Amino acid sequence: MLTIGKLAVASGVKIPTIRYYEQIGLLPAAERSPGNQRLYARDALKRLAFIRHARELGFTLEAIRDLLGLSDRPDQSCFEVDAIARAQLRAVEGRIARLQALKSELERMIDRCAGGTISACRVIEVLGNHTHCAADHGRDGQDCHAVSE
Repeated sequence: MLTIGKLAVASGVKIPTIRYYEQIGLLPAAERSPGNQRLYARDALKRLAFIRHARELGFTLEAIRDLLGLSDRPDQSCFEVDAIARAQLRAVEGRIARLQALKSELERMIDRCAGGTISACRVIEVLGNHTHCAADHGRDGQDCHAVSE
């Protein structure tokens, strides 16, 4: 059995996060020592490693909950797991595309900056007027032109 402190060190997950995962049901409730200290079985370490790795890959807590539920039924088809992973891949690809558009827009703004005074600064001008944007780079699919309307 591991105390929460030892579990935190072994897993690389902070104590408040472990408590939160227990509170929302991603981790089973810990047993308690006679002194009311949380005690975790070794399986909690494996589960935390799974959760941490999934979070590093950008999965939402809800997706992780679903994946954990599916992993508890190893004889079933992995169709649902694949669907969750494919959805995450699409989300990552969307974020990458938005970041590439942001990078291009920032490069364009900087390249057009003449290095003169603030009153003639292209960066300030573009930031103040979205119609000067060259590409769609808004959040959640909004392009910069839609934001200014």
